[in-house]
Amino acid sequence: MINPVLSVENFEKSFAGFQAVAGVSFTVAAGEMVALIGPNGAGKTTTFNMINGQTPIDRGTVLLEGSDVTGKSPRELWREGVGRTFQITAAFVSMTVAENVAIALIARDGHLSNLDNAARVHHAEALLLLGEVGMRDAAGKICGTLAYGDLKRVELAMALASRPRLLLMDEPTAGMAPRERSQLMTLAAGIARERGTAVLFTEHDMDVVFGYAARILVMNRGRLVAEGTPDAIRNNAKVREVYLGTGGRGIGKR
Repeated sequence: MINPVLSVENFEKSFAGFQAVAGVSFTVAAGEMVALIGPNGAGKTTTFNMINGQTPIDRGTVLLEGSDVTGKSPRELWREGVGRTFQITAAFVSMTVAENVAIALIARDGHLSNLDNAARVHHAEALLLLGEVGMRDAAGKICGTLAYGDLKRVELAMALASRPRLLLMDEPTAGMAPRERSQLMTLAAGIARERGTAVLFTEHDMDVVFGYAARILVMNRGRLVAEGTPDAIRNNAKVREVYLGTGGRGIGKR
């Protein structure tokens, strides 16, 4: 792969003598949807947070389109073009949908001294982003009144405010109904394809993983134990043994 958007090189992380991540390396290309999965305690959340600057890296390197961004804070990475959504939505529930997206745009451009004026300036762009995620008609609604699936869409619009080269999605479908899951992931896949955004996501729902990831990374006990297409992972005996623990029942229903 030439010039991937994200390169993770030899990640290492220990907590009080326990090695949570050991020698993990992988890449994500422009327009690619990659799932990072594994059983509880596998190290995937630690790896995810190391990429995003939330957890300090003991050893290893993070490259963003070839540039070393190791050790940068989440805010610095956001301004470098790394967007993120969270398992629990981070929207301001007392503000309108458009105001939430405008705040993200204001943070991107650093216009924090005059919020009222900046919000007006960014209103049109906020509406464009909301249109991308199918929420333009809800621009004036208070976020606290929205259904959970619609809140996830608003959060995605906020993440897109940084014009991300890399989008990190932490358990994007957690708490959502099956139809909402499909709608959100179809939307994310379309954004990846149309914008050329690299997408890395963690997910427990195997239907989502096998239905939307072009490539799957499997971690166990801090190490990357398998990597490949959904078909390759579905038929990988080691994955069945260390991740599923059920002889493969329920893996990749699609």
